[in-house]
Order: sequence, then structure tokens, then C-alpha cells
Amino acid sequence: MSDIWQGLVQAVILIVSFDPDLVEITLRSLHVTVSALVIASLIAFPIAGLLSVRRFRMRRTTIAVMNALMGLPPVVVGLFVYLLLSRSGPLGVFGLLFTPTAMIIAQVIIIVPLIASIAHQSLREIWSDYHDLLLSLNTTQSQRVRAILWDSRRALLTASLAGFGRAIGEVGAIMIVGGNIDHTTRVLTTAIALETSKGELALALALGFVLIGMAIAVNLAIHRLTQTETEGRW
Repeated sequence: MSDIWQGLVQAVILIVSFDPDLVEITLRSLHVTVSALVIASLIAFPIAGLLSVRRFRMRRTTIAVMNALMGLPPVVVGLFVYLLLSRSGPLGVFGLLFTPTAMIIAQVIIIVPLIASIAHQSLREIWSDYHDLLLSLNTTQSQRVRAILWDSRRALLTASLAGFGRAIGEVGAIMIVGGNIDHTTRVLTTAIALETSKGELALALALGFVLIGMAIAVNLAIHRLTQTETEGRW
């Protein structure tokens, strides 16, 4: 029990003193996750918009597949990206394996279905309200998508924050494609796993506190945005 208490105290000291290793790992995690989030959002939002305004033959199937991919096992994504970027893979010539870029690619694949599915739920409701108006104005499909995306921007931000929460806590895929290389690809989750296995509880706890703090901040932001959106409708 004394070891745990001592580790907690040292973890707080590391956080308060802005330990260089802690800061470096945290900033790298933010860089990878925010980069993946921006790319994933740019992919997911148009997909969600098209699924909302356009009717086509396999639309329901596409939506069902997208929702199913929300539960895609991260280790499977990591394996797929590893094979894609390995030396014998089709993109091996670029030498992206065990780099932050590989980690970003893996996170993008993981969170695109999540963001698109959450965004689609909101956009579908907006489209039902705007359907007659936009059709009467003889708008193009692109204009319709842009209109509902803009009017749902707060809900889309909520979807992005949900994607951030999923990505920042990812470890399986990141470990496979990043390799947990010190000063290169080591992020919060992989560092926690490594430091715990080494018995370095202080740094592991400090990293854990930072990760928990980020998760709480994201959830509070989602709650606040959802509450504000509900109040705005009323």
C-alpha cells in the first residue's frame, strides 16, 4: 500500500513540475490524435451528408455496414495497416511503418465510422426539417449537403469529440503500427503499458491521470454541447 501511495505522490509531482518526458508523450499523443481527427472528420462528414440527402439502392445496407464498423476491433485495423505499410506491402516503399503517420492512418480508419454514424443521426433529422424547403429552391445535391452540414455544425462537433475520445485511448492498433519507439511513436496509452510492465508506477500513473483528464474534458464538452443544442431547439 505504501508503494502505491508513494507512486501517487510522485505522479502528482511529475504532473505539477511538467516532467519533460510526460509533456513530450502528451504532446505527441495530441498531435497524432488531433491530426487523425481532422482527417477523419473531413472524410466522415461528407459521407454522413450524402447518406442523409441521397437515396440510392444500397443505402440502408451502407448505413448498416457503417454502424457495424463502429465496433471494428482496433487490433484488426492495426494488422491491416501493418500489412499495407510493411516492406512487402503495397505502400511499403514510402517507409511509413513505425512512424506517427502510420498511427494517424490507423486512428483515421478506426474513428471514421464512429464519426460518420453519429453525424448521420443528426443530419437525418435536419434533412427531414429542410427537405421540402431545399427541394423547392431547386438546390443541387452538393448545396443540400453543405446546408445541412452547416446547420448541424454543433452536432458535428459533438461527433468529432466522440471520435477524439475513442482515438486518444487507443492502444492495440497504435502499438502494432507505431512500435512504441521512444521519442518517436510513444504515446500516452503505449507509454502507460510499457511503464507499468517495467514497474515504473509513478510515470504510468501520471500518464494515466493526464489521459483521464482528457477523457473527462471531452465528455464534459460533449455534455455541454448536447445540452446547449437541446436548449436551442426549445
